Amino acid sequence: MTGGCGFIGSAVVRHIIRNTEHSVLNVDCMTYAASEDTVAEVASDPRYSHARANIVNGVEMQRLFEEYRPDAVMHLAAESHVDRSIDGPGVFIQTNVVGTYSLLEAARKYWNGLGNEEKAAFRFHHISTDEVFGHLEPNDPPFTETTPYDPRSPYSASKASSDHLVRAWYHTYGLPTFVTNTTNNYGVWHFPEKLIPLVTINAIEGRELPVYGKGENIRDWLFVEDHAEALVRAVEIGKPGETYAIGARQPRTNLEVVKKICAVLDELLPDPEGPRERLIRYVTDRPGHDFRYEIDPSHAEKELDWKAKNNFETGIRKTVQWYLDNRDWWEGIRSKRYTGQRLGTRA
Repeated sequence: MTGGCGFIGSAVVRHIIRNTEHSVLNVDCMTYAASEDTVAEVASDPRYSHARANIVNGVEMQRLFEEYRPDAVMHLAAESHVDRSIDGPGVFIQTNVVGTYSLLEAARKYWNGLGNEEKAAFRFHHISTDEVFGHLEPNDPPFTETTPYDPRSPYSASKASSDHLVRAWYHTYGLPTFVTNTTNNYGVWHFPEKLIPLVTINAIEGRELPVYGKGENIRDWLFVEDHAEALVRAVEIGKPGETYAIGARQPRTNLEVVKKICAVLDELLPDPEGPRERLIRYVTDRPGHDFRYEIDPSHAEKELDWKAKNNFETGIRKTVQWYLDNRDWWEGIRSKRYTGQRLGTRA
């Protein structure tokens, strides 16, 4: 697995070690958003290993394939913050496009050397985003596996590019690849630059709660532990050449999300100065801000025999409670790496 110390990747690692008999090699070069704390609870398990390596390094990827002899690849490593991609798209192209190419080539060379039975069983699972589909107007039907690509940001364009590479390696070389696209994830161990952890932490500390524009942009929210379960199901039974759109049918406007976080915190940790909605501040929207994302997960639910267990209300309560219970982790990040400032402000 690549990116196993990131937000979604670490949830997959924890799920694999807790709930399956699989072993996992976590390939993660430890960028600013990665944290070994996210996998600390399973790091001592003999079925877990961590290689600190960059997927752009094809020689190193080839070495890891030969040393560990995997049955499958789960490719989650990616630069993923839209705002940062606006200011500095280069690293997104390197990691998301060049890195995916390097990993595909290393996987192809390894796969070509396998016996017939092992070749047939091997899978390359590429984890992507619904942002590759562009955006939806209020009355448009949700995205499905057949929605045309229409990326609108450097981030989503880089992920669209990687999706196309993965499918090309299937059609051209026969490498047994498939793609999953998902909507916005949230949950525990989420790096504080993203909306839900940023607002939660700011609200705990009594800081202003920034909301882009009028807060009307809509996202379809999926609890990260539900997504992790779906991804493991996919790598176990997914079919080469397929696409699975994974979601939880939980669309909310950004303003609804922020107000829900405030309400939960007001209940769990009342603020003597009053309800936290008073802290909401509307800030200048980011360039090219997609209006709405939403996924119809019917195909994935049927083919993977999976359905999200958490609705938004239960998931956000678990998330807020976790940030209340794990101050040491995010306070350490706030003091050393990320103080809560807006990223990607250049138009």
